[in-house]
Amino acid sequence: MKKLLTKIVPLIYGQFFNLYAFFAPQKAAHSAFTLFCKIRKGRVLPQQESFLETAKFDIEEVSGHKLQSYRWEGRRETVLLVHGWESNAFRWRNLIKKLKEADFNVIAFDAPAHGYSSGKLLYVPLYEETVHHMVKKYDPKFIIGHSVGGMTLIYNEYKNPNPQVEKMVIIGAPSEFHEIMEHYQDLLKFNNRVMQALDDYVFNRFGFRIHDFSASKYAESNKKKGLIFHDRFDAIAPYHASVAVHKKWKNSELVTTEGLGHSMHQEQVNEQIISFLEA
Repeated sequence: MKKLLTKIVPLIYGQFFNLYAFFAPQKAAHSAFTLFCKIRKGRVLPQQESFLETAKFDIEEVSGHKLQSYRWEGRRETVLLVHGWESNAFRWRNLIKKLKEADFNVIAFDAPAHGYSSGKLLYVPLYEETVHHMVKKYDPKFIIGHSVGGMTLIYNEYKNPNPQVEKMVIIGAPSEFHEIMEHYQDLLKFNNRVMQALDDYVFNRFGFRIHDFSASKYAESNKKKGLIFHDRFDAIAPYHASVAVHKKWKNSELVTTEGLGHSMHQEQVNEQIISFLEA
């Protein structure tokens, strides 16, 4: 029954948006965008509490949100960690262990609507404002992002290039916003009238078209040293996204894995990250 509902509910939303867009396209677009950005998972689970509680550091106020930050203190350079969609700072636990052993100063935080932070929605422009705040406040030398967090780091570097940041690590990140929205359309089966309304809505609100937002395009102006990880069989973010980013990002290295999945918590990945930061 649950599986059946999982298939049917998106189609009901899609048909609703189709009808709504016929009479009020911008209101339909707002509803479709809000549904797209709604976070359903990623709050702190009981088994995650003890790890995060001991590192709670400060409450960051960004764009009307109260965001929980964390610190694992070290004597070396500061590393900023940026998690992905429907996750939280706990996802970095394996890498944090390695960073602590190497005596790096580690800063992480829960994105809006994730972990202990406030909110119900997340979208990349909001996430970029958060990252920009964290970079300015904590002055990291290295920044590491997973999935949508990695996509946001590339966008932030394009919008707010910071000479203090020397190296970036991007793990399993998507690149093209239009691919994400096309997947959303395919899932809900809404028509092109709704998609056009969404495109207009995004442009009016954020100043770019759906096809304009491209991490690979943004990476072209990136002068940082970059290390990109992506699994060839990643079922969440397509491998070709990182191939495209690497092609445009002149000072980057692409590490292709097979069978490590989307999360990439494995020892071999974390050891390569430490080696890259220390080189």
